[in-house]
Amino acid sequence: MIDNPKYSLKELMLYFLKLGTIGFGGPIALVGYMYKDLVEDRQWISEEEYREGLALAQLAPGPLAAQLGIYLGFVHYRFLGATLIGLAFVLPSFIMVVLLGMVYKVYGGLSWIQAVFYGIGAAVIGIIALSSYKLTLKSIGKFNPESFKSKWLLWLFFILAIIITYATEQEQVLLFVAAGLLYMIIKAPPKWWNLKTINTLAFFTIAFWDYESTTLTKIAVFFATAGTFVFGSGLAIVPFLHSGVVIENQWLTEQQFLDAVAVAMITPGPVVITVGFIGYLVDGFLGALVAALATFLPCYLFTIAMAPYFKKIAQNKPVKAFVDGITAAVVGALVGSVIVIAKRSMIDLPTALIAILSIFALLYIKKIQEPYIIVIAAVLGLIIKLVLL
Repeated sequence: MIDNPKYSLKELMLYFLKLGTIGFGGPIALVGYMYKDLVEDRQWISEEEYREGLALAQLAPGPLAAQLGIYLGFVHYRFLGATLIGLAFVLPSFIMVVLLGMVYKVYGGLSWIQAVFYGIGAAVIGIIALSSYKLTLKSIGKFNPESFKSKWLLWLFFILAIIITYATEQEQVLLFVAAGLLYMIIKAPPKWWNLKTINTLAFFTIAFWDYESTTLTKIAVFFATAGTFVFGSGLAIVPFLHSGVVIENQWLTEQQFLDAVAVAMITPGPVVITVGFIGYLVDGFLGALVAALATFLPCYLFTIAMAPYFKKIAQNKPVKAFVDGITAAVVGALVGSVIVIAKRSMIDLPTALIAILSIFALLYIKKIQEPYIIVIAAVLGLIIKLVLL
């Protein structure tokens, strides 16, 4: 890290404010924009610094693009830079989803709004189904005998998470932690692992879940837990949100939840910002603020804690094994959650066709992005519900 950067903190903040305002395309597109703009064009960030940030974002929990942005803020301006860049990146999309939440709450009962989200909800199912497939390939491996043989334990975690998530329709945080610990113990047991450690972890796990809370406190605890187990893609948070928001707490209906995911996809910035929309529907502006802060706080804390020592941490085999185990279970939960949501939300032939067509469009139409799919689905929803039916 050099002492005299080529840019001021204000310039970097303005860049991330702009990226958070107009940056469409999901996490992969956003990290691509950062590379092109900050490494290639402006040369503010070196190739090595960018790659270290990307590796940290993939290793630690947190939405990929937001975490990389926080790290790049940390590179030359340390804690102040990480904090201000994180806020600049997330703030525009947070404002947008809260405004959309206000509109949705006031006008959501209108027939044309319902028709729009009828089509959008079906497209969202297709989009997250394809994303879960791609995330599986990236995080675990290809669907072939060689991968099944060499990574059989990860595939086992993946399949168990699908089955358990589908059967219980709830997020199983302890399952994810157990998968990470078990894979670490088998693949790269750390020196500190012993019976005393197991007892201590069990104690803190029980203590963590033993609480009574008001709605805001409940929102804070729930979304902080969800934010702690988002690895790689913002969509990995879907199973946590679905089970907690729809099944356990019954804050939203199934359709409202799909609408919340759709809102995140049609707005720029990180997909995880859907938590702001959900929080607003549950408990107004304070609910949105608490949900967003609680979700992004783990990402921020992990980044600033790991950044100074990342080269050493990245070579730690037990840490890598722990993350691999958790990731396999989380991706499996995402697949299970997609099945649960699809079963409940694809209520007729048109919704099934829109979901399937969304998948094929993303697979075979080059350079098409999710927001375009969402807009087309909205138009189809209007036509189907208001014209044909």
